[in-house]
Amino acid sequence: MSEVIERVSLYQPKQKGLKFPSIPKFETHAQERQHRKERLVASCRAFAVHGLDYGFAGHLTVRDPEFPNLYWTNPMAVHFSQVKVSNLILADHKGEVVEGDYALNRAGFVLHSAVHELHPEIIAMCHAHTIYGTAWAATGRMLDPITQDAAVFFEDHIVINDEAGAVAVEEGAGYSVAGQFKDVKAVIHQNHGLMTVSKHSIESAAFWFIALERVCQQQLLIEASGIKPTMVTPDRARYSREHVGSPYIGWLHFQPIYEHLVATQPDMFD
Repeated sequence: MSEVIERVSLYQPKQKGLKFPSIPKFETHAQERQHRKERLVASCRAFAVHGLDYGFAGHLTVRDPEFPNLYWTNPMAVHFSQVKVSNLILADHKGEVVEGDYALNRAGFVLHSAVHELHPEIIAMCHAHTIYGTAWAATGRMLDPITQDAAVFFEDHIVINDEAGAVAVEEGAGYSVAGQFKDVKAVIHQNHGLMTVSKHSIESAAFWFIALERVCQQQLLIEASGIKPTMVTPDRARYSREHVGSPYIGWLHFQPIYEHLVATQPDMFD
């Protein structure tokens, strides 16, 4: 595996020789598959660290690099903190487990497989039942650009009302929701919760989910205070979204999280 030096962000240093994360380039599908599996596990562990678990609810998926009609996901009824490379499962769009020993989360299959099937450009998707995201989803409202953090989702998220509040276990429900995932990185599903997707990487999808949960918390806090917030203007919100809300920046944000997990939770590669 070699590394590509490609400057796609203002955050990348112009000065040579400085330590800075680089996007890897792979010579084989096997190398890329292992990379995606390890980052999927790290994303699950990051969700555990951030308290985004809720029983067996929550599923993260990443498309296989060689067989794009298959995707890797966390096993059913295994806590995010216990997900390992060895217990990941590989599934198809029909919900059949192609590789792995564990069952597939039915609700996860219905939503995620529909998104992956209808949107071949989407590499990864994250969903979890979180406190603030689920609470904000009950409002059925878009998030406001009240902070620089929130601005990264300005004109880059939608609210979906279809199947609101109904557990998605029927395949038709998955397609009705998945059809609306287009050219946005985040979705608020009314009365259900948050979802993020990425055409870039599982790391990007995972970080933007963590960020989206924080933004929901911020908005709930300011609304509870009764103080009317000063909005970031549309032009400044778009500027912030462009420079600190891109898929690459989501990937970059995840790198220190990944390195911390590698140092503190080496069992995730078992």
